[in-house]
Amino acid sequence: MADEQTPAPGPELPIRMLHERILVSVDEDKSERRSEGGILIPSTVQIAHRLAWARVVAVGPSVRAVSVGDKVLFDPQDRAEVEVRNKAYVLLRERDLHAVADENLAEGQTGLYL
Repeated sequence: MADEQTPAPGPELPIRMLHERILVSVDEDKSERRSEGGILIPSTVQIAHRLAWARVVAVGPSVRAVSVGDKVLFDPQDRAEVEVRNKAYVLLRERDLHAVADENLAEGQTGLYL
């Protein structure tokens, strides 16, 4: 029985999140990058403690600040991975999120809820 505030995860995710838990899908970008000066940085170079962006795919009934479809910023070192139907997801608590990207920017806004 799904709460009206919590959208059902859909047929591809046969699970229901509990409490303040959030399930996110991370786009793994393992490609080469370029610095601001144009220097090519190989994918094997470790960058000092970098936060990651992910898309929310399911939320628990106690989650208040994000909803399904939001893009969130989190620390990839504080994560628990889970596989559902051969796809890897990351399980987080709402308090582990650092920011939510705002896709609908108004004049003078930064685009992040910090």
